[in-house]
Amino acid sequence: MSTVYSGEGQQSDTPIVSKRVEAVISISFLISFLATIALGVVFWQGGQPQLEGAFLAIGLLGIGVGIVSWGKYLVPQGPFVEEREELASPEDDKVAFEASLARGTNELTRRKALTRLLALSLGALGVIQLFPFLRSLGPIPGKTLTLTDWKPNARLVKPDGSAVMVTDLEVGGVLTAFPEGFAGSAIDQVVLVRPALEDIVTRPGRETWAPQGYVAFSKVCTHAGCPVGLYQQLTQQLLCPCHQSLFDVLTGATPVFGPAPRPLPQLPLKIDSLGFIRAQAGFDEPIGPGYWERA
Repeated sequence: MSTVYSGEGQQSDTPIVSKRVEAVISISFLISFLATIALGVVFWQGGQPQLEGAFLAIGLLGIGVGIVSWGKYLVPQGPFVEEREELASPEDDKVAFEASLARGTNELTRRKALTRLLALSLGALGVIQLFPFLRSLGPIPGKTLTLTDWKPNARLVKPDGSAVMVTDLEVGGVLTAFPEGFAGSAIDQVVLVRPALEDIVTRPGRETWAPQGYVAFSKVCTHAGCPVGLYQQLTQQLLCPCHQSLFDVLTGATPVFGPAPRPLPQLPLKIDSLGFIRAQAGFDEPIGPGYWERA
């Protein structure tokens, strides 16, 4: 029996050629990894279709070039043709087979750096698949759920940016106000009403919060976040037009009707020597609806 191994298509595994091929494969995997990272950065910052497509193409191309080059130049090549006259293999053939198998195994195990680079590229590409899901969750809220731009001594201003004066409202009057410098901010807006001319105490501990009858509450409804903008002087109640929640002004905007689960946060006010209405401090609790809802 004779065994013939074809030399056609076999690798040229001289040290110089092998080093060059390994360098090309390493560069391909590294370029793929960097392109995938760039894709993730562009996507996370809001996206740009042309750049995303280019980086994705480069990432996939780098992996493809590296894998194809690895298989073509670093792994033993065929075809190997064996002519047999009987099933039993001579001892020489067994030795040749074991040598060929060992050579292929060595080619894979001795190039650990390439294996790691391949894993790095594929891992980055896998992680990037999570970005569309994470991005779809919306922006990270940070501290915006618990903090507003109201600060101690901040002047109240109207939507046009002009300062609110103590003479602006008569009894029964109402207007929307913002902290100075943040006119139009949805999260900062308050509804300012004047149910009376004398100081109002809505709750114990709030003796100085409503000077000369001016009282301010967050305009963001504690039910669904709609703007509370209607005031009924006869009943001294604020109304949210979305779902008809009613808040009693004189008891600290306590909900008396509708689905709102808790009072509107009250903003402590003061009047300076020039007659400007200012905030004593910011809100002492989160505004609007959310995970903190309390009965």
